[in-house]
Amino acid sequence: MSFDRLWADLLPIGRSTDDGGGYHRYSWTGADTDVRAWFTEAAAARGLDVRTDRNGNLWAWWGAPGPGAVATGSHLDSVPDGGAFDGPLGVVSALAAVDELRARGFVPERPLAVGVFVEEEGARFGVPCLGSRLSTGGIDPDRARSLTDASGVTWAAAMEAAGLDPEGIGPDPGLAESFDVFVELHVEQGRALADTPHAVGVAGSIWPHGRWRMDFTGRADHAGTTRLVDRADPMLPLAHTILAARALAESHDARATVAKAHITPNGTNAIPSLVSAWLDARAADEAALTAVVEGVREAAEKTSRDHGVVHTMAAESTTPLVEFSHSLRDRLAATLGERVAEADGPVPILPTGAGHDAGVLSAHVPTAMLYVRNPTGVSHSPHEWADPEDRHAGVRALADVLADLLSTPGGGA
Repeated sequence: MSFDRLWADLLPIGRSTDDGGGYHRYSWTGADTDVRAWFTEAAAARGLDVRTDRNGNLWAWWGAPGPGAVATGSHLDSVPDGGAFDGPLGVVSALAAVDELRARGFVPERPLAVGVFVEEEGARFGVPCLGSRLSTGGIDPDRARSLTDASGVTWAAAMEAAGLDPEGIGPDPGLAESFDVFVELHVEQGRALADTPHAVGVAGSIWPHGRWRMDFTGRADHAGTTRLVDRADPMLPLAHTILAARALAESHDARATVAKAHITPNGTNAIPSLVSAWLDARAADEAALTAVVEGVREAAEKTSRDHGVVHTMAAESTTPLVEFSHSLRDRLAATLGERVAEADGPVPILPTGAGHDAGVLSAHVPTAMLYVRNPTGVSHSPHEWADPEDRHAGVRALADVLADLLSTPGGGA
């Protein structure tokens, strides 16, 4: 399949040379430039018209851009030391699905757009799904321009260095109004499909989730001379807060993770003056998520007072519960079900705790997702995986879905 050739060409870009082999594809970096060039060249080789929108997202059009279009795609950026599949599987599968449709002799009744969203992971600038949030008005452009990476480089400066105009970013109603439907294919982030006969499932919903920054401000001092009772050590309340977050997540059947922290001055023999850490929290419903986050806030404030430390906590990004269009979801499941053996049962419809650009777009465009089986269940890691035969099944499934949607001339999904 053309998938294999596309995948082989993309695979080395941004990959670490260490033993882990993870990816470091951050927005507006050299690796990002290279993956954008790969996409542009691959799309152009298929005769697709590649355009960059005002927010830096890429769109490759099969047919003249305009109202009534069907859109698909995903993202090419990664988390630090990320895996090969999260994002790129959806982009490669979309291009391969175009090849598959053409091989079938299919002629679309309306335009198809294959998209690549920028900064989906939020790994460099902290806000996930930034490209889709900007396009749909989900974040203020001034705030986006002022976001900084770990080195203090702003989004505006990085985007400008990449040759694009940061002054033009913001809501793009013309683009959203062009789409009647958006379908994103993604590697499954979990093992719901692993023990089933199904290589591909359909998304039902995305849990509400968000990221909160916590600052613990203490007093820098000498690790060897300062008595324990005289310290205002911000590491201690952070440690208590992490344990509280874990306990709260367990009690509410939720997810709470603190996996990123900055320590100032970060010296072995110096008590920190400031520790900044980020809470990632997700739950099946808004009430459980609120209970976890507010519980973490209360625990952080109490333990900070106990240790003479000042605590502040603020949301950096939040996403409400996403219920994908039920009619579109059911339509996809029915389309995929035509290829499924009766003995295998209905195509699974799955919830997820992972955020996606599709979730952001769902408030503006009928949206659906396909998940390709991941036998490891691991994601955001070099150990995430999809077997070759399942990758090909994903391409065929996406092609089937797109053929169904593209055969309806305009007027909705």
